[in-house]
Amino acid sequence: MTDLLYSEEEEALRAAVRDLLADHCDAAGVIARTESDAPHDIRLWKALTDGMGLAGLLVPEELDGQGATHREAAVVLEELGRAVAPVPYLTSAVVATEALLACGADDLLTELASATTIGALAVGLHIAPGAAFPTVRVDGGALHGELTGIADAAVADVLLVPADDGGLYAVSASHATVTPQVSFDLTRPLATVALEAAPGRRLGDAAPAVRRALRAGAGLLASEQLGLADRTLTETVRYLKERKQFNRPVGGFQALKHRLAQLWLEVVGLRAAARNAADALTAGEDADIAVAVAQAYAAPVAVHAAEEALQLHGGIGMTWEHPVHLYLKRAKADSIAYGTAGAHRASLAGPVDLQAP
Repeated sequence: MTDLLYSEEEEALRAAVRDLLADHCDAAGVIARTESDAPHDIRLWKALTDGMGLAGLLVPEELDGQGATHREAAVVLEELGRAVAPVPYLTSAVVATEALLACGADDLLTELASATTIGALAVGLHIAPGAAFPTVRVDGGALHGELTGIADAAVADVLLVPADDGGLYAVSASHATVTPQVSFDLTRPLATVALEAAPGRRLGDAAPAVRRALRAGAGLLASEQLGLADRTLTETVRYLKERKQFNRPVGGFQALKHRLAQLWLEVVGLRAAARNAADALTAGEDADIAVAVAQAYAAPVAVHAAEEALQLHGGIGMTWEHPVHLYLKRAKADSIAYGTAGAHRASLAGPVDLQAP
């Protein structure tokens, strides 16, 4: 039987990442970044990658990576979710890396593992694993077209672009026009990528690479959503213990206790689903089902946790200065990232023989 509990090594990794984020990723700093022209925190990204080697967790050691598993990457994403960290970890160290692993692009994998290069898969953030995805046109060895909703494209050095000939191409960001889009989640900005006769290097077949990348992205996104939900629940409980009304802590009111207890049960369930997805991706067994189950459950729980935090913080929760809006926006954006909960439930219908009427 698989042990979904955290190992000592995973807990040590969690502690190290949490300490680093405590020093480099305070809420006020994240809010200030969302108001600037540079929402990504490259200094934090360098601390995570140069100092701890986290960009190469999923890359084999012979390619200068850490040779770790999806379980370790999931722990990192839990902590990044807790801090709503504006870094391209999920998009570069997980999604782009998985696409390159499927293609065997060793040189680019080495660059991504060392974080000398940031990668982005040029597939819209809303696309679910196994779903159709837009492509660009190949003409005379050059790429032409426009792709929208590309997460973290603004800081990418290399774009992995699917084309109409069935190939996945590596395109230098310097040969693309990247235009920011209005993003609901200001900590994971989206962009439009336009290519006009852009040179590209064919890496391999796009369909299996994109499917593998999006499956890993969806599966490990559940761990980010877990970290977000757990943090908002913890902070809400702490606030309700301190906030007083009628000369008693607000958290002592029975109705609020029931709401928090229900939310705690949902977060515990999310932890089990997220851990199972990370373990299934590591083992390579029943990963499609485990990922779909995790994503079908994760989005409603993360959104519920953030909404409860907003409501139960009262007036202060409605202010821009309080970070709860960052969590709500990330939770809502994550709820449609790599497929909605409904899309993942639909994908489960076939394997369990439970078709809609």
